[in-house]
Amino acid sequence: MTTPDDATPAPRRFRIWAFMPLILFAVLAGVFYKQLYAGDPSAIPSALIGRPAPEFDLPPVEGLTVGGKPVPGLKRADLLGKVSVVNVWASWCGPCRDEHPLLIELAKDSRFALVGIDYKDDPDNATRFLNALGIPFSAIGSDRSGRTGIDWGVYGVPETFVVAADGTIAFKHVGPLSPESLTKRLMPAIEAALGKAPAPAS
Repeated sequence: MTTPDDATPAPRRFRIWAFMPLILFAVLAGVFYKQLYAGDPSAIPSALIGRPAPEFDLPPVEGLTVGGKPVPGLKRADLLGKVSVVNVWASWCGPCRDEHPLLIELAKDSRFALVGIDYKDDPDNATRFLNALGIPFSAIGSDRSGRTGIDWGVYGVPETFVVAADGTIAFKHVGPLSPESLTKRLMPAIEAALGKAPAPAS
């Protein structure tokens, strides 16, 4: 026969164990969150580094012109024979607007081609975006379905790739470019790719 005092600890133990799944979930969620957001998100590795760029053939952005001439679309063959910087962007992407002045400056370097992939975008919106901010790209492919972005392993725009002259992906930057990432990450990757590029014909 038990007394009231003898029966008291059992409900307490029961209450503690009842909350153990919730406590365990909170601990695991905290570990997951820390791993997900720790470090530099632009350093996410890509399985495509060192591999040939995927095959693609994208039409131009409808209605986009420079000097009265349509801006051409983009296909994989356009990336061969010279170093290319491929920027994946969209008019609906706020960070794309933030990094755009850096792309305008980057386009002034004639040693490589700066090209764009317009990701899941409306052509009218893309045209207004570029006409307002400037067109740094020598060619732009319209990836309205997002299929090409998937093939390139795009997590979300903006993303920037360096493609060597032989068509292999040499570098990937996730997220908007900043003056620091441009200087410390993208330009060294471009310089390295240029070092492997064949000498231009005289």
